[in-house]
Amino acid sequence: MFTLRPMKKDEWSQVSNLIYLSTNSWYEKNLGHGIFTGGPEVCELYCRVYEDLDPECCLVAVHKGNGMIIGSCFYHPRETHVSLGIMNVHPNYFGDGVASMLLERIIGFAEAQELPLRLVSSALNLDSFSLYTRHGFTPFATYQDMTIAVPKKGLQLGDADEDALSDLQLKRVREADLEDVSGMGAVEFSISGISRERDYCYFLENEESIWETLVYENEDGEIDGFLISVNHPACNMLGPGVARTPEQAAALIIAHLDHQRGRSPVFLIPVDQPDLVSRMYALGAKNCELHFGQVRGQAQPIDGIVMPTFMPETG
Repeated sequence: MFTLRPMKKDEWSQVSNLIYLSTNSWYEKNLGHGIFTGGPEVCELYCRVYEDLDPECCLVAVHKGNGMIIGSCFYHPRETHVSLGIMNVHPNYFGDGVASMLLERIIGFAEAQELPLRLVSSALNLDSFSLYTRHGFTPFATYQDMTIAVPKKGLQLGDADEDALSDLQLKRVREADLEDVSGMGAVEFSISGISRERDYCYFLENEESIWETLVYENEDGEIDGFLISVNHPACNMLGPGVARTPEQAAALIIAHLDHQRGRSPVFLIPVDQPDLVSRMYALGAKNCELHFGQVRGQAQPIDGIVMPTFMPETG
């Protein structure tokens, strides 16, 4: 009924339409609201960014009869792993095996590279959870999605936050530059066992003018954490990022939120970090979803704080 092949440049608009329709359809049916607004063209961001990072690493499923693209999935070869990106199937073809075929092709690619395959998937979408676990993925981390409506005047930190963070942590957060790439790679590898320095360079070069990258520098001048954010109509999120301690993670989040005045970014933090979670609630954060970090293959135990994202996605 369908064939698989790499996405072509002149198919970006079709894939953007698919991402917009498929994602919104699922959320509207199951949660009563869509995720994307502004029209399908906003989702071209996914094609543009993923193709910048990993050309020809998007598979599309093409209907043999009418030639329509009915499924798509991005994937990203990194130094230490392959990351499974956003996957979509047209609502008219849910349940027809499109997602399984896309996934099996990418599993084959990761196995040929002898690398683990990682992803972040919604804990609310049991169909996708079942798809991944049936194909050998194992959850290794659980994250709660949180969002904060940042006032136009900025966050109003309470006395407890100022006492705990202002001198020791907040002042150690600064904007990153290309000289920080190796330090960012080292701290992420230490904390989670993955590295993707090409991604860091892309964020820092920031040709789209939508990325911001902050690092946490300790008293010895070493990077103990970083956090990236994206501000675009298709995605307003904090992440990816890592930090060695909950306090460092909080400092990075707060610094980014100060640059997100008047917006409501989403960010993911581990459910097993109660101090960090409590601090976010104190700032006014609300929960909006849950996600699992999953891996097919080996994953190093996390030694610190991991804050994943969906743009570009990685476990």
